[in-house]
Amino acid sequence: MTLRTRNLGTTGPQVSALGLGCMGMSALYGDADRAESVATVHAALEAGVTLLDTGDFYAMGHNEMLVGEALRTAPPARREQALLSVKFGALRDPDGNWSGYDGRPAAVRNFAAYSLQRLGVDHIDVYRIARLDPEVPIEETVGAIAELIEKGYVRHVGLSEVGAETVRRAAATAPIADLQIEYSLLSRGIEQDILPTTRELGIGVTAYGVLSRGLISGHFSRDRQLAANDFRAHSPRFQGDNLRHNLDLVDALREIAGRKDATVAQIAIAWVLSRGEDIVPLVGARTRERLTESLGALDVTLDAADLAAIEKAVPPDAAAGERYPSAQMAHLDSER
Repeated sequence: MTLRTRNLGTTGPQVSALGLGCMGMSALYGDADRAESVATVHAALEAGVTLLDTGDFYAMGHNEMLVGEALRTAPPARREQALLSVKFGALRDPDGNWSGYDGRPAAVRNFAAYSLQRLGVDHIDVYRIARLDPEVPIEETVGAIAELIEKGYVRHVGLSEVGAETVRRAAATAPIADLQIEYSLLSRGIEQDILPTTRELGIGVTAYGVLSRGLISGHFSRDRQLAANDFRAHSPRFQGDNLRHNLDLVDALREIAGRKDATVAQIAIAWVLSRGEDIVPLVGARTRERLTESLGALDVTLDAADLAAIEKAVPPDAAAGERYPSAQMAHLDSER
């Protein structure tokens, strides 16, 4: 396995070809083992993964503290190679409910101060609002991050789940390193307008959800019972006929994976890797076993025949169900 590097856009840092999304270690996917989570971060760093992604609202700060612990207990050389991508802006209450997003400059500075403390670092490498605040122009939010860059608290501006027009407005305000957005075989909406825009402007893409929250990992069974604290129990793609249809797509991928001596997850990740050097997949591994499997995608080479077979097995718009419940879809500027 060779862990190559890619540039995070023309203004961003060089990062590993795969990044580690840490959200599932704290929230939304049922209970997680903290010791195993920390060990997984350590294993990722040891393997050469440099990009670690978190958010200040993942379990109300829990994930940042977990990542901070993992960095604090990692060997110094590994700790120094880590590049932190942090999302902010989501508002929550003590019951865990969501109540919108805050992109005001004063809030940006406030969120950053708490993140720096929880992570135990003196700067954040890529800082981004998780969703567009409809009450605050993106220019003001990005401008506030740019001020944090001037003061040394942030290195690069990122964006998350915004549409092409918002990307343009943000890029006219300050250099943008990358756009973090869902992109997978089941979620290809960025290909029409958003991806051409980021490429025109020299902005990288960090793709989350590359396994569609485990749906196309090859490990999700038709009779699996999800815990009440698992986001997928309420996700349209994991319900009833939608789930059955989507797992039929996985079965078609499984045949291709078998011919390549790979797993379904590796084929799905390799497909995202094949979409361009400007795209860095984030893998949401919560255990060392799943991390090892995901890293194996780097050894999977997809030729033209393989890609054609994958396109036939899972055509664009083949997924049944939206990627979020309707209430959450309403907050996605990228879907407008």
